[in-house]
Amino acid sequence: MVEGPIGLGKTSLARRLAERLDSALLLEQAEENPFLERFYAEPRSAAFPAQLYFLFQRSRQLEALRQRDLFRDALIADFMFDKDRLFARLNLDEAELDLYDQVYRRLAVGAPTPDLVVYLQAPPDVLMTRIRRRGRPGEHRIDLDYLRRLSDAYLEFFYHFDAAPLLIVNAAQINPVDSDEDFDVLMRRIETVEAGKHYFNPVPLGLD
Repeated sequence: MVEGPIGLGKTSLARRLAERLDSALLLEQAEENPFLERFYAEPRSAAFPAQLYFLFQRSRQLEALRQRDLFRDALIADFMFDKDRLFARLNLDEAELDLYDQVYRRLAVGAPTPDLVVYLQAPPDVLMTRIRRRGRPGEHRIDLDYLRRLSDAYLEFFYHFDAAPLLIVNAAQINPVDSDEDFDVLMRRIETVEAGKHYFNPVPLGLD
């Protein structure tokens, strides 16, 4: 599974990994969330429905996996079910979070444990630059303070994460999506990861 804050190319990297490894692909499909663009504009009023939509979307995806028996096959995903509460804690007030948790506990049962998590990280200013560069609808409203808080939430989440092998990748100066050289360097490191937590600070080769 590929994880990390917005702007680091998780989906594109997951696609490349799935192609290289001849694996099935499971994507977050954030563009289907009808509340997401409103969340960027009015985070306080739209956070709860946006978060619930993602939660139910994930639940449907997990059910589809069970029906197709992909739990037994190689699968690359650009999100983790368990990280949803990270965003809930970041964006919901106390009463909303309590209600969210009640729903989450009912839906989270049976989520698969990944064989490996690749956690992409970069400083908030790098995230902002890449978000601006790709120019997706609504994302221009994301501010640097939100990215700082989001990055901190990811750091805390993965500091305590021990459910699967974890590769923490400094993605600030590499481009494994567009650079074949950078992708190959990352791929070779992924192939060596075993149990535990690992850090990867690659030298940029194909960065523009």
